[in-house]
Parts: sequence; C-alpha cells; structure tokens
Amino acid sequence: MTGAGSGIGRAVAERLMGAGWHVSLVGRRVDALNATAATHPGQATVLPGDVGVPAEIERVFAAHEAAYGRIDLLFNNAGRGAPAVPLDELAVTAFLDTVAVNLVGSVLCARAAFGLMRRQLPGGGRIINNGSISAYAPRPHSVPYTTTKHAITGLTRCLALDGRPYGIMAGQIDIGNAATELTDRMAAGVLQADGRLVPEPRMDVSHAADAVLHMASLPPGANVLFMTVMAASMPFVGRG
Repeated sequence: MTGAGSGIGRAVAERLMGAGWHVSLVGRRVDALNATAATHPGQATVLPGDVGVPAEIERVFAAHEAAYGRIDLLFNNAGRGAPAVPLDELAVTAFLDTVAVNLVGSVLCARAAFGLMRRQLPGGGRIINNGSISAYAPRPHSVPYTTTKHAITGLTRCLALDGRPYGIMAGQIDIGNAATELTDRMAAGVLQADGRLVPEPRMDVSHAADAVLHMASLPPGANVLFMTVMAASMPFVGRG
C-alpha cells in the first residue's frame, strides 16, 4: 500500500496487519515506514519510494514481487494537496506536483498491480483507491486536489470494468474528515462556500481503517464499488 507512513495510510496498514495481512509499506519517509512496520513485527516489508516518480513505482513493485511473488490487494492511498488559493494565483508547479502524485502515481501503481494480478497463479486481486468526498463536492480553492479526485473515480470505474475477465475487483473509499495530522487545521476553521471559516467535526481515523479492511476482506465475486465514510455532521451533504 502507498502512503503508509502516516495518517490514513498508517491506520489502514496497522488494521490490515492486525488482521493477518502481510503488507508492503510504500512511502517517501523511511523512518515513518519503519514506525508503521514496528507496530506488527514480521508483518510488513518496508519499500521506500515516491509514487510521483514512475521509475520508483516500477522499482517498488518489482521489489514487492520478489518478496511475495504475488499481490492480492493494492490500497492506492498516497496523495497530496495544494495551496488553497484562487486558481490564477496557483503556481503551475503546485498543480503539476499534485497531478503527479494523486493521478499519475495512482494510475501507474494500479497499472503495476493489475499486471501482476493478471500474471500470477491463481490470478485476480483487489484494488482499492482512496478517493475523497471532494470527488463529488469541492471545497473552495481546491482545483488541483478536486480535479485529481474526480479522475480517481474514473480510474476506479475503468479498473472495475477492465478487471472483470481476470478476477480483478476495484473499489473506491471516499473519506470525509478523518482525524489525522493533516486535518488538525479543521479545529481552527475551514473555508466554506459562503466565505466563513468554520470549525468542522472529525471522526476517528479507525473508522476509515475498518471500512478499508471490510472492503479488502470480501470474498472473490463480491465488491464494494464506492463507499463514503465521514464525520456524520460535517458539511458535505448540501455543501455549497
């Protein structure tokens, strides 16, 4: 799984390992990956790599195949945001960096997993993409992030279709306001469509981890195509 060093990625990795999965932990920070692996000794392989760099994706998946011989699950989780500014004030590099990780990285990781799932015996597997509720309703000044998350929804649908002949299932989890270090700022207020800064409720990240484990644990032939798990009273339904 990608983005395994912190936040949702670490929570999901720990939940999978606790359920008996052996997990390849991918991310840019070796120390953070080692900290995740240390929670369940013997259950993880640390594979440092930047999903924003195509050559590193190839290296990471080759190392995973050498270690395990197959892949049963990809949690396509790595992602990043960009400064919340009007579009004309957004640096082009910030947009391109967000696309490189959120979209290009996710597609290439799915490509690598898809290929191994087709080749391995027995074949098949499952790909779970970390989308976002922003795939359905944007926040103000979120063009880079929201655009890529809309694209992830298209990726999920294509993988679910193209994977059918090979027993490859694809689904997407859209998470709203899980309590991680990335959402700590919400306590001070988040920009709303009417221009107000409003503190937003968050949910324990364990609920997101439970949801991914449920999706991952379904038997072949059953699939959650899309799931939304969110803080119940956050502004999403009716946003804008």
